[in-house]
Amino acid sequence: MSVLKTDICVIGGGSGGLSVASGAVQMGARVILVEGHKMGGDCLNYGCVPSKALLAQAKAAKARGGAEPQDFRNAMAHVQATIAAIEPHDSVDRFEGLGVQVIQGYARFTAPDSIEVAGTTIRARRFVIATGSSPLVPPIPGLDNVPFMTNETLFTQQDCPGHLLIIGAGPIGLEMAQAHRRLGARVTVIEGARALGREDPDAAALIVGQLRREGIEIIEEAQVEQVSGRAGAIEVQVKGGTIFAGTHLLVAVGRAPNLDRLNLDAAGIDHDRNGIKVGADLRTTNRRAYAIGDIAGLGQFTHLAGYHAGLVIRSTLFSLPVKARQDHIPRVTYTDPELAQIGLTEAQARQKYGGQLSVQRIGYDQLDRAQADGRTDGFIKLMVARGRPVGVTLAGAQAGELITPFALAMANNLKLSAIAGTVLPYPTLAEIGKRAAGAYFSPKLFDNPMVKRVVRMVQRWLP
Repeated sequence: MSVLKTDICVIGGGSGGLSVASGAVQMGARVILVEGHKMGGDCLNYGCVPSKALLAQAKAAKARGGAEPQDFRNAMAHVQATIAAIEPHDSVDRFEGLGVQVIQGYARFTAPDSIEVAGTTIRARRFVIATGSSPLVPPIPGLDNVPFMTNETLFTQQDCPGHLLIIGAGPIGLEMAQAHRRLGARVTVIEGARALGREDPDAAALIVGQLRREGIEIIEEAQVEQVSGRAGAIEVQVKGGTIFAGTHLLVAVGRAPNLDRLNLDAAGIDHDRNGIKVGADLRTTNRRAYAIGDIAGLGQFTHLAGYHAGLVIRSTLFSLPVKARQDHIPRVTYTDPELAQIGLTEAQARQKYGGQLSVQRIGYDQLDRAQADGRTDGFIKLMVARGRPVGVTLAGAQAGELITPFALAMANNLKLSAIAGTVLPYPTLAEIGKRAAGAYFSPKLFDNPMVKRVVRMVQRWLP
């Protein structure tokens, strides 16, 4: 068995692992990258990229007035073309061209300072574990005997489902519900609790209401008890005995960390079913090893993995102290309209700040651009404490884009006055953030007796 030595060994070629590998090697470190499946990970192959490509095609079909028979196949062809267009950026050839040694195979720790992969032992000064997560398959009776899809198999379809059943009304479930409905399928979504239950209730209600108006059946508070049937004829039974019948089944109830192959105990790395346990510096209980992205159990977003990668590069290459934050990480549900959140929801902010909290709500109907576009459904909720934004909820057209200035402000601990003082082009949807910031300051200026006395005094003394 051959033995390789390196400065940094990255385990996992998804977004976080690739960011660490490319950054570290270009700064002069020796880097080995180990990937057991596809370069680019879930985001490129099964997640962010294909889902957004499918949603784009579904939106186009709706704009044309409804799906045509060929639209579904064309949409899936677009999905694969989009993946193919991005693949070279994440490819083995590109990373080897940067100077990274890429080994394809699954890594297994054999000691705190070594792993084994594809017949090779790798010893490294530092390991970065970035193996991501996979679709969670719940222990539903009968599910093992019924054909079902997850996001890893969904995008290989060629024919539009007649009636798609979806278990789970989180972001993935609802995004795919809307995409398939707009491309011609009947869709029923079954959720054991509340649809988009993590999100602000007002924002979730706006999204769910739109999906229902498009003909998507969304069943909440319905615990699945059993699944039965065969390809083309599947039944999902919920608590109380109600049965939902369809032709296809998508399971979208969450994700599980990819831990099984790593043999973490041999490296002295603590973990549980949520992922690898890390400190604020993203180090594991083995000081040689870091964990980033989904596997670290701190959130499941591509942009979070990229943020973690930057911190780990600072720590491993320059021995600088780092501390991962959670309060400034945005998230978006890419339905139409979209739902974006950063920081605390209104309920969370009221619980934390009590009387110190100010909440400003501005509707899209107050924006001239939204009126011109005919997209007036939506709103922003801005939570402010001590003059700084502590949370923002956006529901409406392009919400994922409109959250950006607040991501900038919260990442850099800016006061709300930085947004209120920004000059924006008119007319744009982006004005909604400035409107909300202005609404926070307006009472302090216009309803303040002291301000009025000062103005009157100045006016008397002006020449």
